[in-house]
Amino acid sequence: MKLGQAVLDLVFPPKCPFCGRILDSSRDLLCPDCQKELSWLEGTAAERKVEFADGCFSPLAYRGKARDGVRRYKFGRCVSCARPFGVLMAQCVRDHLKEEADGVTWAPLSRKRRRKRGFDQAELLARELGANLSLPVVSLLEKSRHTQPQSSLSDPSQRRANARGAYRLRPKGQVEGRRWLLVDDVVTSGSTLGECAYLLKQAGAEKVWCVTLAQAGNGKEETEEQRKI
Repeated sequence: MKLGQAVLDLVFPPKCPFCGRILDSSRDLLCPDCQKELSWLEGTAAERKVEFADGCFSPLAYRGKARDGVRRYKFGRCVSCARPFGVLMAQCVRDHLKEEADGVTWAPLSRKRRRKRGFDQAELLARELGANLSLPVVSLLEKSRHTQPQSSLSDPSQRRANARGAYRLRPKGQVEGRRWLLVDDVVTSGSTLGECAYLLKQAGAEKVWCVTLAQAGNGKEETEEQRKI
């Protein structure tokens, strides 16, 4: 370990993104307990159908410690979580996607919500994913109107209506003929990712694959939990 990193680890000790436990080394992604207890998804369980997308992949189910980690990241403003999350998402892509992507983009927050939160969680994940896969990260989409948080809506039809028309392509984005990884933190109904994938496909994207840290079910239990945050 380099001296500079050793000093940083003493002043700002690395912590497990899922439980907050101090890690032995900055090279560790998570603690041994979380490694064992996380709700890992394997095989087809890691895949989710999203309308207009060519696939959607997630390394974790959105429950237990995985849900705690997402909360720490988004609502506890633990931006350092993006690095280990990006590594896990990159490995998931390597495990499940047999084709090559040309670049990475993300489903953005509205300007209002980004100002309130201080960062865009999907953008940070996209940048970490791109760095791990050696792919360019490009801002292709923007939120055209502020909407209710998807987590506040329990019905899939409400989520679809909430996301419909909420995004638009940024000008001068080079989308046509390219294959994109589209990033968000959690997929539930797939409405947000589906809307974004539709826009990319309409602009001529050859393929769009979605990548999230976790996937939630479509039932009320997940949205009720998220409402408590």
